[in-house]
Amino acid sequence: PKDYSGYPIRIYSNSNSTERTTWLVNEAKEAGFTISIDDNSVISGDTAAIQAANEKKDGDILFGLNETRWGQVVDGVYENLSLVDWTPSWAEEVGEYKYDGQAYGLVIQNVLMLYRTDELGTNGEELHFAHWADVVDSGYTWYRQNKVGGTTNANMLYPFTDPASPAGGISVDGWKTLWKYCAEGKFGGDDWKYGFDPLNKGDVAVSSFYSSSLYGKLDAAAEGSEHPITDCWKLVDIDDGTYYIAEYIGILNKEGRTEEETEAVKAFAEWFGSAETQAAWAEEFDSFPCNQGAVELVYGSDVPEIYLIKNFALTTVEGTDMTYAAYVAAHSSEWTNIMTNLGFYWADASNAPAEPDWDNLDWATLTQKAE
Repeated sequence: PKDYSGYPIRIYSNSNSTERTTWLVNEAKEAGFTISIDDNSVISGDTAAIQAANEKKDGDILFGLNETRWGQVVDGVYENLSLVDWTPSWAEEVGEYKYDGQAYGLVIQNVLMLYRTDELGTNGEELHFAHWADVVDSGYTWYRQNKVGGTTNANMLYPFTDPASPAGGISVDGWKTLWKYCAEGKFGGDDWKYGFDPLNKGDVAVSSFYSSSLYGKLDAAAEGSEHPITDCWKLVDIDDGTYYIAEYIGILNKEGRTEEETEAVKAFAEWFGSAETQAAWAEEFDSFPCNQGAVELVYGSDVPEIYLIKNFALTTVEGTDMTYAAYVAAHSSEWTNIMTNLGFYWADASNAPAEPDWDNLDWATLTQKAE
Protein backbone atom coordinates (compact mmCIF):
# COMPACT_ATOMS: atom_id res chain seq x y z
CA PRO A 1 0.00 0.00 0.00
CA LYS A 2 0.98 3.60 -0.59
CA ASP A 3 2.80 5.39 2.24
CA TYR A 4 0.80 8.44 3.28
CA SER A 5 2.77 9.16 6.45
CA GLY A 6 4.37 12.35 5.06
CA TYR A 7 1.19 14.38 5.56
CA PRO A 8 0.09 14.93 9.19
CA ILE A 9 -3.70 14.47 9.23
CA ARG A 10 -5.42 16.80 11.70
CA ILE A 11 -8.49 15.29 13.40
CA TYR A 12 -11.25 16.80 15.53
CA SER A 13 -13.45 14.51 17.63
CA ASN A 14 -15.33 14.20 20.90
CA SER A 15 -14.67 10.45 20.93
CA ASN A 16 -11.26 11.25 22.34
CA SER A 17 -10.53 9.67 25.70
CA THR A 18 -6.79 9.26 26.23
CA GLU A 19 -7.18 5.51 25.61
CA ARG A 20 -8.94 6.12 22.29
CA THR A 21 -6.53 8.78 21.00
CA THR A 22 -3.47 6.70 21.95
CA TRP A 23 -4.91 3.62 20.26
CA LEU A 24 -5.83 5.55 17.12
CA VAL A 25 -2.45 7.28 16.74
CA ASN A 26 -0.63 3.92 17.07
CA GLU A 27 -2.94 1.89 14.83
CA ALA A 28 -2.92 4.63 12.18
CA LYS A 29 0.85 4.73 12.27
CA GLU A 30 1.01 0.97 11.64
CA ALA A 31 -1.36 1.48 8.71
CA GLY A 32 0.93 4.15 7.25
CA PHE A 33 -0.72 7.39 8.46
CA THR A 34 0.49 10.23 10.65
CA ILE A 35 -2.36 11.77 12.63
CA SER A 36 -2.76 14.48 15.23
CA ILE A 37 -5.77 14.56 17.61
CA ASP A 38 -6.36 16.24 20.98
CA ASP A 39 -7.62 14.10 23.85
CA ASN A 40 -10.41 15.17 26.17
CA SER A 41 -8.07 17.03 28.52
CA VAL A 42 -7.85 19.62 25.70
CA ILE A 43 -11.21 19.24 23.92
CA SER A 44 -14.11 17.81 25.89
CA GLY A 45 -17.53 17.18 24.37
CA ASP A 46 -19.19 17.65 20.99
CA THR A 47 -19.68 21.42 21.33
CA ALA A 48 -16.00 21.99 22.10
CA ALA A 49 -14.86 19.71 19.25
CA ILE A 50 -17.00 21.39 16.63
CA GLN A 51 -16.16 24.91 17.84
CA ALA A 52 -12.44 24.17 17.79
CA ALA A 53 -12.65 22.79 14.24
CA ASN A 54 -14.62 25.84 13.13
CA GLU A 55 -12.24 28.33 14.76
CA LYS A 56 -8.89 26.73 13.90
CA LYS A 57 -9.74 25.89 10.26
CA ASP A 58 -6.88 23.35 10.18
CA GLY A 59 -8.94 20.16 10.38
CA ASP A 60 -8.84 17.35 7.82
CA ILE A 61 -11.21 14.90 9.54
CA LEU A 62 -14.20 15.30 11.81
CA PHE A 63 -15.57 12.20 13.53
CA GLY A 64 -17.85 11.32 16.42
CA LEU A 65 -20.55 13.85 17.42
CA ASN A 66 -24.21 12.91 16.78
CA GLU A 67 -27.00 13.35 14.21
CA THR A 68 -27.91 16.76 15.60
CA ARG A 69 -24.39 18.08 15.01
CA TRP A 70 -23.87 16.33 11.67
CA GLY A 71 -27.17 17.74 10.41
CA GLN A 72 -25.81 21.19 11.22
CA VAL A 73 -22.47 20.55 9.50
CA VAL A 74 -24.18 19.20 6.39
CA ASP A 75 -26.53 22.21 6.36
CA GLY A 76 -23.59 24.64 6.56
CA VAL A 77 -24.38 26.09 9.99
CA TYR A 78 -20.66 26.55 10.85
CA GLU A 79 -19.09 29.15 8.59
CA ASN A 80 -15.69 27.47 8.28
CA LEU A 81 -16.80 23.84 8.10
CA SER A 82 -17.80 22.14 4.86
CA LEU A 83 -17.43 18.55 3.72
CA VAL A 84 -15.52 17.02 0.84
CA ASP A 85 -17.63 14.93 -1.53
CA TRP A 86 -16.56 11.30 -1.02
CA THR A 87 -17.95 7.79 -1.01
CA PRO A 88 -15.96 5.10 0.82
CA SER A 89 -15.95 1.52 -0.50
CA TRP A 90 -17.95 0.46 2.58
CA ALA A 91 -20.70 3.10 2.18
CA GLU A 92 -23.39 0.46 1.63
CA GLU A 93 -22.41 -1.38 4.83
CA VAL A 94 -23.64 1.37 7.18
CA GLY A 95 -27.32 1.16 6.22
CA GLU A 96 -29.39 4.24 7.09
CA TYR A 97 -26.48 5.85 8.96
CA LYS A 98 -25.18 8.09 6.21
CA TYR A 99 -25.41 11.50 4.60
CA ASP A 100 -24.77 10.38 1.03
CA GLY A 101 -21.52 11.66 -0.39
CA GLN A 102 -20.67 13.49 2.85
CA ALA A 103 -20.57 11.59 6.14
CA TYR A 104 -20.87 7.94 7.14
CA GLY A 105 -21.72 6.12 10.35
CA LEU A 106 -19.04 4.70 12.65
CA VAL A 107 -20.68 3.62 15.90
CA ILE A 108 -24.11 3.73 17.47
CA GLN A 109 -25.31 3.72 21.01
CA ASN A 110 -28.76 4.04 22.46
CA VAL A 111 -30.46 4.68 25.74
CA LEU A 112 -32.19 1.74 27.41
CA MET A 113 -34.93 1.35 29.97
CA LEU A 114 -34.13 -1.51 32.35
CA TYR A 115 -35.94 -3.03 35.28
CA ARG A 116 -35.34 -5.45 38.13
CA THR A 117 -37.35 -8.66 38.00
CA ASP A 118 -36.78 -9.67 41.66
CA GLU A 119 -38.71 -8.58 44.78
CA LEU A 120 -36.86 -5.22 44.74
CA GLY A 121 -38.37 -4.69 41.28
CA THR A 122 -41.45 -6.08 39.55
CA ASN A 123 -41.38 -9.45 41.30
CA GLY A 124 -41.59 -11.33 38.02
CA GLU A 125 -44.06 -9.05 36.23
CA GLU A 126 -43.00 -8.30 32.64
CA LEU A 127 -43.05 -4.62 31.72
CA HIS A 128 -44.41 -3.67 28.31
CA PHE A 129 -45.03 -0.01 27.37
CA ALA A 130 -46.24 1.63 24.17
CA HIS A 131 -44.03 4.69 24.83
CA TRP A 132 -41.11 5.59 27.11
CA ALA A 133 -43.38 8.11 28.82
CA ASP A 134 -45.63 5.29 30.10
CA VAL A 135 -43.14 4.75 32.93
CA VAL A 136 -44.89 7.55 34.84
CA ASP A 137 -48.05 5.42 35.10
CA SER A 138 -46.30 2.09 35.65
CA GLY A 139 -46.85 1.91 39.40
CA TYR A 140 -43.13 1.26 40.00
CA THR A 141 -40.38 3.55 41.26
CA TRP A 142 -38.10 4.98 38.62
CA TYR A 143 -34.78 6.82 38.44
CA ARG A 144 -34.77 10.23 36.81
CA GLN A 145 -31.80 12.33 35.78
CA ASN A 146 -30.88 15.64 37.40
CA LYS A 147 -30.01 17.88 34.47
CA VAL A 148 -31.78 19.67 31.67
CA GLY A 149 -30.69 18.11 28.39
CA GLY A 150 -29.69 14.57 27.55
CA THR A 151 -31.28 11.89 25.44
CA THR A 152 -33.86 10.82 28.03
CA ASN A 153 -35.93 13.90 27.21
CA ALA A 154 -35.96 12.95 23.53
CA ASN A 155 -37.28 9.52 24.54
CA MET A 156 -39.91 10.88 26.92
CA LEU A 157 -41.21 13.57 24.53
CA TYR A 158 -41.28 11.40 21.38
CA PRO A 159 -45.01 10.45 21.55
CA PHE A 160 -45.98 14.10 22.06
CA THR A 161 -44.62 15.74 18.90
CA ASP A 162 -46.95 18.39 17.53
CA PRO A 163 -45.45 20.63 14.83
CA ALA A 164 -48.21 23.22 15.44
CA SER A 165 -47.60 23.50 19.18
CA PRO A 166 -46.06 26.78 20.42
CA ALA A 167 -44.50 24.77 23.29
CA GLY A 168 -41.39 23.84 21.29
CA GLY A 169 -43.26 21.55 18.91
CA ILE A 170 -44.45 19.37 21.82
CA SER A 171 -48.02 19.14 23.11
CA VAL A 172 -48.69 20.55 26.59
CA ASP A 173 -49.53 16.97 27.66
CA GLY A 174 -45.92 16.09 26.85
CA TRP A 175 -44.60 18.74 29.24
CA LYS A 176 -47.08 17.66 31.93
CA THR A 177 -45.84 14.08 31.56
CA LEU A 178 -42.18 15.11 31.71
CA TRP A 179 -42.97 17.14 34.85
CA LYS A 180 -44.50 14.05 36.45
CA TYR A 181 -41.41 12.05 35.44
CA CYS A 182 -39.32 14.65 37.33
CA ALA A 183 -41.59 15.18 40.31
CA GLU A 184 -42.29 11.53 41.08
CA GLY A 185 -39.02 10.02 39.87
CA LYS A 186 -36.19 9.32 42.29
CA PHE A 187 -32.90 11.13 42.23
CA GLY A 188 -30.21 10.60 44.85
CA GLY A 189 -27.24 12.85 44.18
CA ASP A 190 -24.26 12.66 41.88
CA ASP A 191 -23.34 9.03 42.51
CA TRP A 192 -26.67 8.23 40.81
CA LYS A 193 -25.60 10.17 37.76
CA TYR A 194 -26.32 7.70 34.97
CA GLY A 195 -28.97 5.43 36.39
CA PHE A 196 -27.14 2.10 36.71
CA ASP A 197 -26.20 2.34 40.39
CA PRO A 198 -29.65 3.08 41.85
CA LEU A 199 -31.09 0.11 39.94
CA ASN A 200 -28.21 -2.13 40.92
CA LYS A 201 -28.56 -1.21 44.59
CA GLY A 202 -32.33 -1.73 44.59
CA ASP A 203 -33.23 1.91 45.22
CA VAL A 204 -35.53 1.94 42.18
CA ALA A 205 -37.35 -0.72 40.16
CA VAL A 206 -36.93 0.93 36.74
CA SER A 207 -34.05 2.98 35.34
CA SER A 208 -32.38 4.19 32.16
CA PHE A 209 -28.80 3.68 31.03
CA TYR A 210 -26.56 3.88 27.95
CA SER A 211 -25.97 0.75 25.87
CA SER A 212 -22.23 1.27 25.47
CA SER A 213 -21.46 0.87 29.17
CA LEU A 214 -24.12 -1.67 30.15
CA TYR A 215 -22.32 -4.99 29.83
CA GLY A 216 -19.18 -3.68 31.53
CA LYS A 217 -21.29 -2.41 34.42
CA LEU A 218 -23.14 -5.73 34.68
CA ASP A 219 -19.83 -7.60 34.86
CA ALA A 220 -18.89 -5.53 37.91
CA ALA A 221 -22.41 -5.31 39.40
CA ALA A 222 -21.60 -7.39 42.49
CA GLU A 223 -18.83 -4.97 43.50
CA GLY A 224 -21.28 -2.10 43.95
CA SER A 225 -24.26 -3.70 45.65
CA GLU A 226 -25.50 -6.25 48.14
CA HIS A 227 -28.38 -6.95 45.75
CA PRO A 228 -26.72 -6.82 42.30
CA ILE A 229 -28.89 -7.13 39.18
CA THR A 230 -26.52 -9.58 37.48
CA ASP A 231 -29.23 -12.22 36.96
CA CYS A 232 -32.41 -10.25 37.58
CA TRP A 233 -32.59 -7.46 34.98
CA LYS A 234 -34.57 -7.09 31.77
CA LEU A 235 -35.19 -4.49 29.09
CA VAL A 236 -38.60 -2.87 29.25
CA ASP A 237 -40.34 -3.90 26.02
CA ILE A 238 -41.29 -0.54 24.44
CA ASP A 239 -43.26 -0.53 21.18
CA ASP A 240 -41.78 2.76 19.93
CA GLY A 241 -38.20 1.51 20.32
CA THR A 242 -35.55 3.96 21.48
CA TYR A 243 -33.44 6.91 20.42
CA TYR A 244 -30.10 5.94 18.91
CA ILE A 245 -27.15 8.30 18.83
CA ALA A 246 -24.86 7.69 15.87
CA GLU A 247 -21.31 8.94 15.41
CA TYR A 248 -20.15 9.69 11.86
CA ILE A 249 -16.96 10.51 9.97
CA GLY A 250 -16.55 13.19 7.33
CA ILE A 251 -13.67 14.85 5.49
CA LEU A 252 -13.37 18.60 5.92
CA ASN A 253 -12.46 20.99 3.14
CA LYS A 254 -9.20 22.69 4.04
CA GLU A 255 -7.65 25.68 2.32
CA GLY A 256 -4.22 25.05 0.81
CA ARG A 257 -4.37 21.24 1.04
CA THR A 258 -3.04 19.68 -2.18
CA GLU A 259 -4.85 16.97 -4.12
CA GLU A 260 -2.22 14.48 -3.03
CA GLU A 261 -2.70 15.43 0.63
CA THR A 262 -6.47 15.12 0.26
CA GLU A 263 -5.90 11.63 -1.15
CA ALA A 264 -4.05 10.76 2.08
CA VAL A 265 -6.97 12.04 4.17
CA LYS A 266 -9.48 10.03 2.12
CA ALA A 267 -7.33 6.94 2.48
CA PHE A 268 -7.30 7.39 6.26
CA ALA A 269 -11.09 7.76 6.40
CA GLU A 270 -11.47 4.70 4.18
CA TRP A 271 -9.20 2.73 6.55
CA PHE A 272 -10.77 3.96 9.80
CA GLY A 273 -14.36 3.23 8.78
CA SER A 274 -13.59 -0.17 7.28
CA ALA A 275 -14.99 -3.38 8.77
CA GLU A 276 -11.61 -4.54 10.10
CA THR A 277 -10.68 -1.26 11.82
CA GLN A 278 -14.18 -0.69 13.19
CA ALA A 279 -14.29 -4.25 14.53
CA ALA A 280 -10.98 -3.65 16.34
CA TRP A 281 -12.25 -0.30 17.70
CA ALA A 282 -15.47 -1.95 18.88
CA GLU A 283 -13.61 -4.80 20.60
CA GLU A 284 -11.25 -2.36 22.29
CA PHE A 285 -13.84 0.19 23.49
CA ASP A 286 -17.11 -1.76 23.83
CA SER A 287 -18.82 0.23 21.11
CA PHE A 288 -21.25 -1.08 18.51
CA PRO A 289 -20.32 -0.52 14.84
CA CYS A 290 -22.60 0.86 12.13
CA ASN A 291 -20.62 -1.17 9.60
CA GLN A 292 -22.42 -4.52 9.20
CA GLY A 293 -19.17 -6.21 8.18
CA ALA A 294 -17.67 -5.11 11.50
CA VAL A 295 -20.74 -6.36 13.40
CA GLU A 296 -20.30 -9.79 11.81
CA LEU A 297 -16.59 -9.85 12.69
CA VAL A 298 -17.31 -8.97 16.34
CA TYR A 299 -20.55 -10.85 17.04
CA GLY A 300 -21.19 -13.30 14.20
CA SER A 301 -24.93 -13.97 14.31
CA ASP A 302 -25.10 -13.39 18.07
CA VAL A 303 -25.91 -9.64 18.20
CA PRO A 304 -26.75 -8.39 21.73
CA GLU A 305 -30.47 -7.70 22.22
CA ILE A 306 -29.82 -4.09 23.22
CA TYR A 307 -28.82 -3.33 19.62
CA LEU A 308 -31.82 -5.02 18.03
CA ILE A 309 -34.26 -2.43 19.40
CA LYS A 310 -36.03 -0.26 16.81
CA ASN A 311 -34.46 3.18 16.27
CA PHE A 312 -37.02 5.97 16.29
CA ALA A 313 -34.45 8.76 15.85
CA LEU A 314 -34.65 8.17 12.10
CA THR A 315 -38.46 7.85 11.78
CA THR A 316 -40.29 10.74 10.13
CA VAL A 317 -42.28 13.02 12.44
CA GLU A 318 -45.93 13.19 11.38
CA GLY A 319 -46.83 16.48 9.71
CA THR A 320 -43.19 17.19 8.75
CA ASP A 321 -40.54 15.87 6.37
CA MET A 322 -38.02 15.68 9.23
CA THR A 323 -36.61 12.68 11.02
CA TYR A 324 -37.12 12.77 14.77
CA ALA A 325 -33.37 13.39 15.20
CA ALA A 326 -33.67 16.47 12.98
CA TYR A 327 -36.82 17.54 14.86
CA VAL A 328 -34.97 17.25 18.16
CA ALA A 329 -32.13 19.32 16.69
CA ALA A 330 -34.55 21.99 15.48
CA HIS A 331 -36.29 22.29 18.84
CA SER A 332 -33.66 21.35 21.41
CA SER A 333 -32.76 24.92 22.39
CA GLU A 334 -36.47 25.69 22.93
CA TRP A 335 -36.79 22.55 25.07
CA THR A 336 -33.78 23.55 27.15
CA ASN A 337 -35.27 27.03 27.63
CA ILE A 338 -38.70 25.65 28.62
CA MET A 339 -37.16 23.24 31.14
CA THR A 340 -34.80 25.88 32.54
CA ASN A 341 -37.49 28.57 32.79
CA LEU A 342 -40.00 26.26 34.50
CA GLY A 343 -37.39 24.77 36.82
CA PHE A 344 -37.32 21.14 35.60
CA TYR A 345 -34.79 18.61 36.98
CA TRP A 346 -34.27 20.13 40.39
CA ALA A 347 -31.66 18.23 42.38
CA ASP A 348 -33.17 18.80 45.81
CA ALA A 349 -36.61 17.23 46.31
CA SER A 350 -37.30 19.31 49.43
CA ASN A 351 -36.81 22.42 47.31
CA ALA A 352 -38.94 21.44 44.32
CA PRO A 353 -40.66 24.24 42.40
CA ALA A 354 -44.47 24.32 42.26
CA GLU A 355 -46.07 22.61 39.29
CA PRO A 356 -46.80 25.18 36.57
CA ASP A 357 -50.35 26.31 35.79
CA TRP A 358 -50.34 24.47 32.44
CA ASP A 359 -53.41 26.17 30.97
CA ASN A 360 -52.05 29.70 31.42
CA LEU A 361 -48.44 29.63 30.27
CA ASP A 362 -46.82 32.09 27.88
CA TRP A 363 -44.97 29.65 25.62
CA ALA A 364 -43.62 32.42 23.38
CA THR A 365 -41.61 33.66 26.36
CA LEU A 366 -40.81 30.24 27.86
CA THR A 367 -39.15 29.04 24.65
CA GLN A 368 -36.72 32.00 24.83
CA LYS A 369 -33.61 32.14 26.96
CA ALA A 370 -34.32 33.93 30.26
CA GLU A 371 -32.89 37.45 30.33
